[in-house]
Amino acid sequence: MLILIIGAVLAILVYCPSFWVRHVMSKYSQELADLPGTGGELAQHLVDRFKLDGIKVEETQPFRDHFDPKDQAVRLSPDNFNGRSLTAVAVAAHEVGHAIQFHRKEKIFELRSRYLPRAQMLNQAGIAIMFSFPIIGIVLRSPWAVGMVIGLSLLLQLAGALAYLIILPEEWDASFNKALPILIDGEYVNEKQFPAIRKILKAAALTYFAAALANVLNIGRWFMILRR
Repeated sequence: MLILIIGAVLAILVYCPSFWVRHVMSKYSQELADLPGTGGELAQHLVDRFKLDGIKVEETQPFRDHFDPKDQAVRLSPDNFNGRSLTAVAVAAHEVGHAIQFHRKEKIFELRSRYLPRAQMLNQAGIAIMFSFPIIGIVLRSPWAVGMVIGLSLLLQLAGALAYLIILPEEWDASFNKALPILIDGEYVNEKQFPAIRKILKAAALTYFAAALANVLNIGRWFMILRR
């Protein structure tokens, strides 16, 4: 019983950041008629303003806002690309902040290019091993060998989760050293909207961190399944 209680408390603590990020993004996603343009239009304006030659602005799948350095594209989800909301404006500025890091060849942008692919690779490898566990169990048969395989899978997923945390300084820079000054100094939002903009930019910066914690929760779920 104690283990279940501790597990439930940890699950709540791990889930809270992810819930908070989604809550903030949703709370400020309502359309505002007084905003001068959509998130996509703001992103394109900022690309032109900062002369980010070669950078494109594109619409992508829901909840997949990101800057792709390989294709040199700022990609915004439909709601943020077409929407006139504080969330759309702040997320657009955040992703353009990454484009500025890339265009200026800032050292901090190397965190993403160096660790994000590794994080994804480690996590995917760990999950692939876990899903192949029934086959591995039949082939190996040895409980010790099976335990080693399970341990390897969990370690890979945990390493992938921790790798996401290394990217946090880059995300924070895109939000508060790039996007926030741009939005305030350029008067793209009014003074009353500053507190909301700061919350959204914090949520944008913590998206990878929240995903990392959610991945740790996923690892815990695998532990519970395997104990059965």
